[in-house]
Amino acid sequence: MALRDRSQSFSLKSLFWLSLFAIAMAYLEAAVVVYLRALYYPDGFAFPLKMIPFQILVVEIGREAATIVMLVTVGMIAGRNFGQRFSCFIFSFGVWDIFYYIWLKVLCNWPDSLLEWDILFLIPVTWTGPVLAPVIISLSMIVAAILILHLAARGVEFKLNLLEWGLEFLAAAGIFVSFVLDCKNIMNGGLPNPFRWEIFLGGELLGIIVFVQRYVKILRTMKK
Repeated sequence: MALRDRSQSFSLKSLFWLSLFAIAMAYLEAAVVVYLRALYYPDGFAFPLKMIPFQILVVEIGREAATIVMLVTVGMIAGRNFGQRFSCFIFSFGVWDIFYYIWLKVLCNWPDSLLEWDILFLIPVTWTGPVLAPVIISLSMIVAAILILHLAARGVEFKLNLLEWGLEFLAAAGIFVSFVLDCKNIMNGGLPNPFRWEIFLGGELLGIIVFVQRYVKILRTMKK
């Protein structure tokens, strides 16, 4: 039977405040990108990339690191245990990432489509890919977080075993590879090669399957 601990239960009302924080943070992120594109891409953002000064690049990497720290911090504050904190983090991350693109669309009418390529991340190397790819990941993270926190609201903790964690890391590694495979070409001023959707979707599906199987097992034990 699933272990229930009401002292560790989670209030789903907290998701409203997490969402509000993430949406506001996404606006700040989008505003910075609007400024950068006005400076370095006055005719509109497009590949090949323009090389920016090293000092600005360092600042950008620091900004991205600070963004992750803020999202982790709000997760640590909102949750009561590891599972809740991690879920709050991925929920906030997902909302932030999706609204980042929504705000970009509002502020500078970009992207033209979800298949438009973007610079996704700079740590530890440059990640690039179609906007649709991170949106898919973010939606998956939001759904997973809500399901886990729904259990937490009922006093049930979601836990993966070591094998499941290993498979989830493998899934994440596949997704990471799909984003950085073209890094050298992109950073050398080339146009993006076709995105490796088969690698990306393989990692995404593996992660979803492992999660769903564990979630279903927990639901079954709750009914016993």
